Amino acid sequence: MYTITDFDEIYDYAHMWNWAPDWYMVKQIYTAFPDSYSILTPFAYTYLEELIRSTTSEYGMPLLDREGKKNNIKVGLKLVNLAIKENSENQEYVELLEKAKKYFKYDYDDPHEENGRNKVLHGHLHPRFWSKEDFEKLIHDIAELSPFAGF
Repeated sequence: MYTITDFDEIYDYAHMWNWAPDWYMVKQIYTAFPDSYSILTPFAYTYLEELIRSTTSEYGMPLLDREGKKNNIKVGLKLVNLAIKENSENQEYVELLEKAKKYFKYDYDDPHEENGRNKVLHGHLHPRFWSKEDFEKLIHDIAELSPFAGF
């Protein structure tokens, strides 16, 4: 894996105020402590979803409307599918989004799962089952998606 250069790629396209300082810190932590992947993985999944959201019409949409009611913001597979639909003219990006679906799919049917959101945020996969290789693959996939960011 080319994880260190992948961190640089992500940093180059991250929102300068909201995400870039955090990615700089993630790179510093991972470089100094390679076994830190289990505490860095949830951050990476959160960023992946926000990166995808930044390429849709939902980017910047508040969680609550003016009346204080919850907006129906898409997450998980619904968000990925929205990004595919709204970016259909960009075949390279659509192919990367199709590849990214694996981070939002389950190997089993969960009657409580409404939107295919990733396993980490919903606790379906215990951190002890995360691997360094899986983390580095996630970082690499985020780096590939990064040039398409809409921040």
